[in-house]
Amino acid sequence: MNNKLASCEKIMINYQQLEALHAVISEAGFEKAAAKLFITQSAVSRRIQQLELLLGEPVLVRSQPPKATAAGQRLLNHLQQVMQLEVALGINALNAHYSDDAPLTVRLATNADSLATWLPEALALPETDIDGKLRFELVVEDQSVILKRMKAGEVMVCISASAEPVNGGLVSPLGALRYQAIASPAFIKRYNAFQGAELAKVPCLIFDEHDKLQHQFLRDVAQCEPEFVHYCPCPQGFKQAMIAGLGYGLLPEIQLGDAIAKGELALFKPGYALDTPLYWHYWQTESPQLKALRQHALRVAAKHLVQI
Repeated sequence: MNNKLASCEKIMINYQQLEALHAVISEAGFEKAAAKLFITQSAVSRRIQQLELLLGEPVLVRSQPPKATAAGQRLLNHLQQVMQLEVALGINALNAHYSDDAPLTVRLATNADSLATWLPEALALPETDIDGKLRFELVVEDQSVILKRMKAGEVMVCISASAEPVNGGLVSPLGALRYQAIASPAFIKRYNAFQGAELAKVPCLIFDEHDKLQHQFLRDVAQCEPEFVHYCPCPQGFKQAMIAGLGYGLLPEIQLGDAIAKGELALFKPGYALDTPLYWHYWQTESPQLKALRQHALRVAAKHLVQI
């Protein structure tokens, strides 16, 4: 796992201190955390301070409500993994302050297009597949850069375009999102005469600064780069902007629905497709709950993604 976290484990993490950190974040304050842990507010503060002295850096941003720092988030992920393993082993050392049916938190990093299409079904595990409940915290970022979250130990699971596992991690291939160049019929009629390098001047929709799919499209069909771009960091807004005629863009095939049949959208470049492979990254110390989640996600992905 993360080298910093590994070094913390070597100097013996005090799990009472981690529970205090978890309680402050989950209860949105020191007073409610103290009530949950049945200790005084000063005792909660003392445990947090001792944890920070041990690490040599802050674990909390003292805002209202308090927020975990990057180091604090890594420790919270570690705590959740240990709690999941305890549940699987039928022990309750770290769960004394939590009810038996309290959900276990899974921090998962994903690209926005997966979240807008196949991933919600993958996260909805049948009750027969898992012992207990999972609560998800989703971190959304472009699939090309999201693996940094896993490398930093900030998440338990990561969906990335990279097949290379991080140190201490494993990878399962999910399949590929197939993208097509899409625009409204009126937009296509307006810009139909643009060919070759002229396509660089056609209005183009881009999700954010990390989204290079449209760049790849133009390199493939015209050996140029987009010059006129609109940034639209919302999957549904991205599609609606295309329907409105704001620009063309690369949209997952499975997100199109009946938009083409209804005449709302059309292929900007018929015959062109761009497949983006996706991989499920997870830690080698995978709990039974996360294994069940991964296996269900692989089954759902097999239904919706292009298998390559």
